[in-house]
Amino acid sequence: MDSFAPDSSLVAFVQASPNHGDRRGRAPDCIVLHYTGMPTAEGALAQLCNTKTEVSSHYFVFEDGRIAQLVPEERRAWHAGRSSWFDDTDLNSASIGIEIVNPGHDGGLPLFPDAQIDAVIALCRDIIARRAITPARILAHSDIAPGRKVDPGKRFPWARLATEGVGLWREPAPDMPGLVIGFGATGAAVSALQRDLRALGYGLEETGVFDARTKTVVEAFQRRWRPQRIDGIAGAGTRATIAAAAPIA
Repeated sequence: MDSFAPDSSLVAFVQASPNHGDRRGRAPDCIVLHYTGMPTAEGALAQLCNTKTEVSSHYFVFEDGRIAQLVPEERRAWHAGRSSWFDDTDLNSASIGIEIVNPGHDGGLPLFPDAQIDAVIALCRDIIARRAITPARILAHSDIAPGRKVDPGKRFPWARLATEGVGLWREPAPDMPGLVIGFGATGAAVSALQRDLRALGYGLEETGVFDARTKTVVEAFQRRWRPQRIDGIAGAGTRATIAAAAPIA
């Protein structure tokens, strides 16, 4: 596929990636947001269009707000990797992937420019309108791959997106006194924490043991919902934020 007609009128140009496949009988019902995590936009775009890398995304948003489409929405782009959400382990088939140019944590995680975020919001709203995607199905790569991925990172402006009808947000609870649940803890409080995180969609078994996997998932939740403290410890503030997020997820 050398080229194709873009799915969105917001697309500035098409740069077709060869890295895609069949959606395996599914229609996309969620959007996964990434950062590129490379020093330059040009390098990241080349990687997403290189047959040797076996990675791609549907859309690519430059810092200045330009949008490129790499894979038609009807095709399965290879952006999610090993991941899960509500026990669904084929997020590539279920989602539309958007890569947002940013050097990521290795590059100091700079703020996302306003023009870029404006473009991300506009693109998401366009996809949402055409695909009837619900707010709870706008996901971070770090949500679906805790521990393996950390993008789009703690500086991504989820609150701003939510005010524009893209995704969910609740103001995070402040630090507060109360029970602190951390690595090695056991019992009913840990089971309840695991159950609540699982109810949000995170891939986590209810074991009653605060193990390494639980810590990783708590960090992923904090990165998305409570970025002021990403420590993998379920203090009272983190648990209050989980409780606030649960009814709307």
